[in-house]
Amino acid sequence: MKMTEENSPEIPNVTIDDVNALIKKKDEIEEQIKAYFDVLEDQGVGIEGPLVDAEGYPRADVNLYQIRTARHNISCLQNDHKAIMAEIEEALHKLHASEKAKREQDQAESSEEPMEQEVTLPPPFARVDTVTEGSPASVAGLRVGDEVIEFGSVNTKNFQNLQNIASVVQHSEGKALRVAVIRSGQKVQMNLTPQRWSGRGLLGCNIIPVQR
Repeated sequence: MKMTEENSPEIPNVTIDDVNALIKKKDEIEEQIKAYFDVLEDQGVGIEGPLVDAEGYPRADVNLYQIRTARHNISCLQNDHKAIMAEIEEALHKLHASEKAKREQDQAESSEEPMEQEVTLPPPFARVDTVTEGSPASVAGLRVGDEVIEFGSVNTKNFQNLQNIASVVQHSEGKALRVAVIRSGQKVQMNLTPQRWSGRGLLGCNIIPVQR
């Protein structure tokens, strides 16, 4: 059998208004059920009370038609109530899933710096030439090709030569340094802690100056 879109009742997007509409419908069903129970209570028979007397004849002290109608309608409405509760549960699940997806999208978009900021980034003064795997530089997230615009207290304005970076590294062993680089046209920040490791030096990377 060929499936069409009409065969799929799934709602792609559920809003809070949709959920409120279902809840309102549920409340209306509950009010109707209560009204029919009040009818049975007035007749003094309840939902399962006998409608015949001790001799098996229809009781003459109650309105049989009214009671049978109320009991039938209660049964139907209870089924409707069960169905609407299932709809509300499904709608809430979809609503929460949609809101979660939107939050994740918003967070992803807010974490990305807009391309317009490219023109405001300072010019780099050094570039990462090599990064040894497992080194402090690698662990911090430094990559080959990263263009350095800040290395601890060294920045584009006060950088003179690589000795500036070497001095900062030597005096910051075991202390986190804020490093900012330009990667794929965007500013990326990380914390790099110079420290002893299995390889040479305190960083495990090679940085070369950028000709300006």
